Amino acid sequence: MEQKYVRETRCFKTSRVFPLDVNNHNTMFGGKLMSLIDDIASITASKLCRVTAVTASTDSVDFLKTIRPTDCVSLESFVTWTGKTSMEVFVKVITEDLRSGKRDIAATSFLTFVGLDENNDPVPVPRIVPETEEEKKLNETAGHRTEMRKTRREESKKFAHYLITRYPWE
Repeated sequence: MEQKYVRETRCFKTSRVFPLDVNNHNTMFGGKLMSLIDDIASITASKLCRVTAVTASTDSVDFLKTIRPTDCVSLESFVTWTGKTSMEVFVKVITEDLRSGKRDIAATSFLTFVGLDENNDPVPVPRIVPETEEEKKLNETAGHRTEMRKTRREESKKFAHYLITRYPWE
């Protein structure tokens, strides 16, 4: 089975926070940050499997620190775990105050992607090999997140059965 090192999937992106990126509290819109997270995670996923990779789920986006217009925001992503056709991507968001240089973890996120062939069928993905302490810890704890993900997906399917799709006026 093909394998790749985590470092081969690593991506970085830094952006300035502009006035159109903030809400009425003068902090970055959560949706804007989520868009940046999904964007970089999709590049990371495609670097692993070298085919189109689609988002299967966004497990979480944990907002840990506010991001302000005086900050830049840096995103780092990499594959932490792989299954047969799916992969878990971790995104770390670091805020840096451009005046003081102070850096903090602003958010973390876990997403799942599936690699697809030209017929949109899932394809096997390479096994991921962690090297650093951070990579190894995220890889070791992926099994628990995978089980939680499966349970949550089953619960979502059950819950969806009760949801209505008709228009409110029907």
